[in-house]
Amino acid sequence: MFIISLTYIVPLEELDEHMAAHVKYLKKYYKKNIFVASGRKVPREGGIILALAESEEEVRKIISEDPFFKLKLAAFEIIHFLTSQYHSDLKALLKVK
Repeated sequence: MFIISLTYIVPLEELDEHMAAHVKYLKKYYKKNIFVASGRKVPREGGIILALAESEEEVRKIISEDPFFKLKLAAFEIIHFLTSQYHSDLKALLKVK
């Protein structure tokens, strides 16, 4: 699993002009069962996406499609972690046997 941490690098007004495109991008990867959760940081200076992917390379490819990345509206950090405990409802998504 990966944590994708976004830090906004432009004023919120500029960011909000592209929010609909960003949400469309998020929905694409929710439908593919890659994104598990996402949302704004508090205070609103960035966001977090939880992603299921095979590799950091795959995550980087997915990030490259985000309008926030393409338009240089946010900086992105990728944190890879091994899921050792999880809610039982995530079992199907995590492909646990």
